[in-house]
This record gives sequence, C-alpha cells and structure tokens, in this order.
Amino acid sequence: MAVQGADPTGRGLLDTLNDDDRGRLLSTTQRRRFAAGEVIFHEGDRGDSVFLIERGHVAIRVGTPLGDVATLTMLGPGSAFGELALLDGKERRSASAVALSATDTRVVDHAGFEALRRDHPPIERFLVELLAAQVRRLSELAVEVMFVPADTRVLRRLLAVANQFGHEGGAVIELTQDDLASMAGTTRPTTNRVLKRAEADGLLRLGRGRIEILDAEGLTYRAR
Repeated sequence: MAVQGADPTGRGLLDTLNDDDRGRLLSTTQRRRFAAGEVIFHEGDRGDSVFLIERGHVAIRVGTPLGDVATLTMLGPGSAFGELALLDGKERRSASAVALSATDTRVVDHAGFEALRRDHPPIERFLVELLAAQVRRLSELAVEVMFVPADTRVLRRLLAVANQFGHEGGAVIELTQDDLASMAGTTRPTTNRVLKRAEADGLLRLGRGRIEILDAEGLTYRAR
C-alpha cells in the first residue's frame, strides 16, 4: 500500500515549477543537517522557514492536554514540513519536529521566498501546491478517523510508515507502538492487540521499538 500523498511536497512540488523557477527557488535555500534525535524546532517556536527533506526521516509531534506527546506523522525524503511559515514569518509552530535519523534538509525562509515570489510570480505555485497537499492529507486522515475501524487504521498507518521509509517488506522499521497508536488515533492496547494478531498470522514480527514486516501484501489485504 503506497502512502497517499507520501511525496506531495519536496521534489514532487518542485517539479510543478519549470527548470528556471526551480533553480531560482533552490538557490535561495540553505542546507541544514540534523543528528538522530535532534529537535529541529519545538511546538510554539516562531516559524520563519519551511524544510524540504533530502535524506533521513522526521517525526512531527504535539503535546496533548494531558501532558503526553503524540506523534502525528513521520516524513521522509521528498516531504516538507513547517509550510505555514511561508504564509506568515511570525507564525508559531503548531507541532515539534524531531530528526529520527541523520537528516539533510533544504531550508526555505519566509523573507527569501517573499522576495522570490514578488519578482517571479510563477513561484507562487510552489506554495499553493504545498498547502493544497497538506489540506488533502489532513482531510483524508480526518475521514479515516471518523469512518475506518481502529484495527484497520493501525495497519494502514504501519504500511504508510513502511512506504515512507522505503521498507514495504522484509525489513525492520524503527517504530514504537506508542508512535503507531498516536498516528492511528487509537490506544496502545488496541495497537498491541492488532499487531499481535498480525504477528501470529505471520505478517510481521515485533521487537523492542521496531516492527519487521514479513508479508506486505498480506497486510495490505487486511488493511482494506
């Protein structure tokens, strides 16, 4: 199962620009590298830049009213995050971003993007497509939470992460059950039950902080 909108940002959106405009946009970016476990920005920080992931993976997390931390999604190469900063350079971050592995990014800052879109209006398409992709992704997730059973959501989020990490089968995904539960919008006990059943059926193997997918096709069929 491919992630719906797994590559709606990053390279996919850059490809909506012609070669000249793409080059202009990339020429304004700065490269930033983050070590595994490094916080890229915190929820509530002032946001004045958007990040395009070239290598590595990033978790997007928020604090809950109960004081816990919930993982909303995990992103990989070709994805972007922090997009609201391009609308308002004073926007506060609505979530935290944490590098899950050594991660290389290109950073587009608000001021540089504003100057570029003023001088080259077609660059506006990048922002429009970036925001539209985010709206589509959130709409799909909202519908899923409202109308798809929790057991199915758990498997769909697992497959989405596997696809994002490029591990659809026969490889280990560094993913905790707590992270998977929060991404699926359900509880850890429910997530554990679903995964244990899938393990008993030979579809995956559970480890400490990791999940090995053994039969992606079987998981995909069960997640329909």
